[in-house]
Amino acid sequence: MSETRSDEDLITPQELRHISEEKEMEEIRAALEQQKKLEAQQQDLYQAFMNQHIRPDAKERFTAAVRHAAERGLNEIQLLRFPSDFCTDGGRAINNFDPDWSNSLTGFAKEAFDAWDRHLRPSGYKLRAQILNYPGGMPGDVGIFLRW
Repeated sequence: MSETRSDEDLITPQELRHISEEKEMEEIRAALEQQKKLEAQQQDLYQAFMNQHIRPDAKERFTAAVRHAAERGLNEIQLLRFPSDFCTDGGRAINNFDPDWSNSLTGFAKEAFDAWDRHLRPSGYKLRAQILNYPGGMPGDVGIFLRW
């Protein structure tokens, strides 16, 4: 025996639109929540970068790292990698090979540059910076490299 449905039991186009709108709003809320989480993570990363300092055992770690690299036949190591947004100019000076690119550094990158300038440059070490990637056609991460 089959039951017949009355027209009153049928879902209406208005109800279907409401269901679709609710689903769309749910997706928008989820996307906004994800964006807020991403922004909070980026802010945490930025704060950590700005408050990071050279470790007390840096000299020993440095010596071990460059020795290990030299034993592998290398003459350069990457010291730092950070978003170009952490530079005062968004990485423009580095991207354009400006000789004063170091003036755009902030936080830990500036501290590392100053340490190189005081302690390593006089010994003959060289430092260079470059943009490592271009997401969306814009400068992405900065790499700071030490050469000998």
